Amino acid sequence: MRQTVRIRAARPGEAEQLSALALRSKAHWGYDAEFMAACVAELTVRAEDVVRRRTAVAEAPDGRLVGLATLEGEPPHGELGLMFVDPDAIGGGVGRLLFDHVCATARAAGFTRFGWAADPHAVPFYEAMGGRRVGSVPSGSLPGRVLPLMEREVGGPAGATEAPPATPAAGG
Repeated sequence: MRQTVRIRAARPGEAEQLSALALRSKAHWGYDAEFMAACVAELTVRAEDVVRRRTAVAEAPDGRLVGLATLEGEPPHGELGLMFVDPDAIGGGVGRLLFDHVCATARAAGFTRFGWAADPHAVPFYEAMGGRRVGSVPSGSLPGRVLPLMEREVGGPAGATEAPPATPAAGG
């Protein structure tokens, strides 16, 4: 799927599809119904936020949306707010394409790094993409749950050490 998927800006009218995709992707990890219900608000993409959140989608040749990612905040330090791949497309290179797009967008916008709260199941993927664990952050969906806090440099001054924003992201 990697060669045929294209990355493009999301459209506000796709918000409902994107919310459903995020929930399908999250459920892929086997979370129960109670857990998933707690994540709905955090994983809901609102039409009025699509542009502000720099939302990108991965679109298959048949027009299906198979992934999404958001790059939020203002330079120099941003946040990977959402990053989800449709379960049928996991392992096909869609996540790499989206992550590379986020990095390129961040660099072009003047970010030096971005951070994110990662689902524990996704940490190996993010490490393969050059992310590094820098701490922990409380879940925005489930009281008492702690998520790995990760960051990735995208350019700018070498050796910068300021931490990225510690806000929960990616539904969890």
